[in-house]
Amino acid sequence: MITSLGGTMAALKVGFLLPTRDWIVLGDREPSALIEQARLAEDLGFDSVWAGDSPVTRHRADPLMLLSAVAAVTERVALGTAVLLPALRHPILLAHQLATLDRISDGRLIAGMGAGFPHPNTEAQCEALGIDFKRRVSRTEESIDVMRQLWAGATVSHQGAHFAFQDVTLEPKPAQAGGPPIWLAGSGAAALRRVGRLADGWLPYPPTSQMYADEWGVVQEMARLRGPASSEAGPLIESASGVVTPALYATVCLDEDPERARGRLRTSIERYYNAPLEFIESIQATFAGTADDAVDWLNSYALAGVRHVVIRFAVDDYRGALEEFAERVLPRLHVGVGS
Repeated sequence: MITSLGGTMAALKVGFLLPTRDWIVLGDREPSALIEQARLAEDLGFDSVWAGDSPVTRHRADPLMLLSAVAAVTERVALGTAVLLPALRHPILLAHQLATLDRISDGRLIAGMGAGFPHPNTEAQCEALGIDFKRRVSRTEESIDVMRQLWAGATVSHQGAHFAFQDVTLEPKPAQAGGPPIWLAGSGAAALRRVGRLADGWLPYPPTSQMYADEWGVVQEMARLRGPASSEAGPLIESASGVVTPALYATVCLDEDPERARGRLRTSIERYYNAPLEFIESIQATFAGTADDAVDWLNSYALAGVRHVVIRFAVDDYRGALEEFAERVLPRLHVGVGS
């Protein structure tokens, strides 16, 4: 805790998104560079390291295999997927992979998951893998239910809309009791209700802190319906599977020249998403500017409820970005006085 005259300020937890997509876009580099970036992030004081998922649409290294390698060279940081697409996989196999990774990392895994953004490329990815795009959400929900049953340790039989099997037992069990926490992405009424019903954490990217605060209120209300809030937890809502942790996925580009920062952000965003910056920043949390302004921007989300932020750097020099952020931004982020 950081002490101030007005009370205490808890540090905002900060994670680093490994640039697995940029690694491909910028040239087929050796994966050892990604593993070294993860180790550097831990050394610099980051709280977590994350990897994205998209086997067909936005090519990148497989997140679970990469995070297994990261687990072997780190000791402290949480390891997360931002985000994994369970609808693309059979839940028995995915539960087995995640349980094994949780064991390898001594219980440091966070399973960030999503159904997939509604977009023609997402639909094409589902089609390539033989998945009905229109049923991806219900398939994701059923997969979560199946995985949690398997992680609980009993022999499981299941008959659902998408999967059916008899007498399956999972080994090894995850290191974390009940399995790794599942953080769900998503905004909008249906997604927020789903987070409140099912998730241990929420990992969205609303473009403004006010939008985040409004949507976090919906998640909290839904979470209360499945279990009472804990007075000790503050903004973390008790649920059947733990607590709902309010997190944020944010893209950041630091530069003392704001115009140059925006130009670098545009280059990175448009090659990553193949879409105009103006469209992406209308739906995602993005920042370009000075370190001082980045502190204010991120702290505004912390005041809106965020307790863990996952940073995607819009840069080419990731070592430099990590070091600059760790020195000039990281020590100045907090969740508010009296939290």
